Amino acid sequence: MKTLIKNARLVLTDRITEPGWLLIEDSHIADFGNGHPECAADETLDAEGGYLTPGLIDMHLHGGDGADFMDATEAAFTRAAKLHLRHGTTSLLPTTMSASMEELLELISCYRRIHSKTEGLPHFLGLHLEGPFLAPAQAGAQDPKYLYPPVPEYYMPLLEAGSGLIRRVSAAVELPGALGLGDELKQRGIQAAVAHSDADYDQLLAAIPHGYTHLTHFYSGMSGLHRVGAYRKLGLIESAYLDDRLTVEIIADGKHLPPELLRLIVKGIGIDRISLITDAMRGAGLPNGSRVRLGSETNGQMTVIEDDVAFMPDHTCFAGSVCTADRCIRTIVQSAGVPLPDAVRMMTLNPARLLGIAVRKGSLQPGFDADLCLFSESLQVQAVFVSGKRIVQEAK
Repeated sequence: MKTLIKNARLVLTDRITEPGWLLIEDSHIADFGNGHPECAADETLDAEGGYLTPGLIDMHLHGGDGADFMDATEAAFTRAAKLHLRHGTTSLLPTTMSASMEELLELISCYRRIHSKTEGLPHFLGLHLEGPFLAPAQAGAQDPKYLYPPVPEYYMPLLEAGSGLIRRVSAAVELPGALGLGDELKQRGIQAAVAHSDADYDQLLAAIPHGYTHLTHFYSGMSGLHRVGAYRKLGLIESAYLDDRLTVEIIADGKHLPPELLRLIVKGIGIDRISLITDAMRGAGLPNGSRVRLGSETNGQMTVIEDDVAFMPDHTCFAGSVCTADRCIRTIVQSAGVPLPDAVRMMTLNPARLLGIAVRKGSLQPGFDADLCLFSESLQVQAVFVSGKRIVQEAK
């Protein structure tokens, strides 16, 4: 099966081409070029001058369209994944909340049953455990009653149950036992990330050799510059600007981080070390005024959606985003002034590299998976392809 996309501006890692073409053969990119195509195809799509990008990769999201992965049902996984697929996400990491060990094990069991389902869905790349090994002082919207120390008694049952499924674990590196957890994750080939942490610069430096080189939702739930007596101590935020070994991810919904801060991060950290995420919860795709639970319907905390973001009911902090991947692209381009190739790179190639899949995903290259997203001039999703199959015609 060959599908030809013509009259498309291809968004490559370093530039946007003049209108050209891309040929899909079965599930892979066969070739592409400028001008008018001279190849035969079974189907042809006229992109009408739109932007053709690699499929977007969201490595941190909790749900959408009224469903949360913590609901631990096939219906919840499918409902949330389809919402994000309509907005350009062709690969994702379902992400947990801090919860009881019973709930976490139930979710892992559910994911094991459904993760290989592909028909009409984005690719499930593995689980991301955000917690429960987090610092109470930086818990944010994570329920403090479900925080656990990072000791083998608690993390080994999760890692054993999720063997071959868990792709990433986010934890607070200053907690006793966190460095041992990092060593265990390295041995298993699981990415270790820093999240909801009060660590200072020295504590982070000590954690880097144990695998903690990525900062989860940068600026959110993490320490900054502070004083100890008369002395100033760097927090995690300043550490990321200082140490080039560290990578960060940012919630590019335009709410968690205002446009001025987005510009500062891009200027200070650099495109190569930044990935975009949605951190979307079940409220993604629902209207303002909706009241929904963050986490499972059984034990999750109530939140309210206002001003296109989720709040805790007392409005003291955000409770996750209601963002989609295409909104991330629009925000970083239109509000932060980032060129489109760089914006796309931050949600395709950069996360692909972090996840070790850049040999087949994350850029437009012959032989790569034909996971593609077609955007209009105003960066609205027009079509989405997963493994060469056109799944979505236009986001609603």
